[in-house]
Amino acid sequence: PAKQSTAAILAVLVVGDLVAVWHYRRDADWGLVRRLLPAVLPGLAIGAAFLAVVDDDTLRRSIGVVLLVLVGLQLWVRRSAPAGGGSAHERPAAAWGAGTAAGFATMTANAAGPVMTLYLSAAGIDKRRFVGTNAWFFLVVNLVKVPFSVGLGLLHWDDVGRAGLLAPLVVLGGVLGSATIARISQRGFDVAVLLASALAAAALLLG
Repeated sequence: PAKQSTAAILAVLVVGDLVAVWHYRRDADWGLVRRLLPAVLPGLAIGAAFLAVVDDDTLRRSIGVVLLVLVGLQLWVRRSAPAGGGSAHERPAAAWGAGTAAGFATMTANAAGPVMTLYLSAAGIDKRRFVGTNAWFFLVVNLVKVPFSVGLGLLHWDDVGRAGLLAPLVVLGGVLGSATIARISQRGFDVAVLLASALAAAALLLG
């Protein structure tokens, strides 16, 4: 079920975050991380309340719609942004909006990737800083999510055991991902991130 799946995958995601942080431990933009983190808690609280009242079908389709909207916004930003980028991401309202949206999306479906893609793309950072900033941001956020998921009765010791069993595959995926980042162009990376977000939205809407 959609609700249980968000918690079941959480422990696996934490393992993945640790792998990513180890690979990109020197590449995070801490200024961006610090701007976003204060706004995440309200988003997590709203997401937890939403999880408590909606059914699985509504949750899944709602997240699919949100992802499609975010992909659309990302494409619009890319088409309308002036050459050389801008500084809209530095405004407090942009950081609070992105942080709150990321908190809500990650609490309800571990789906904050498109939110971060939109925000970090607006910041105009390169692929290594993009991945490093994401890695540290999501490690902190996913650890904060643990007590929320436990409080909702969604995260259990079985999920932790499953994460342990999958850990070797997560590490292997991290190694392959790091090798891919080293070889893919910046443009190819940007396209791949957007395509993955669009496919995730379609899967949620049509599944």
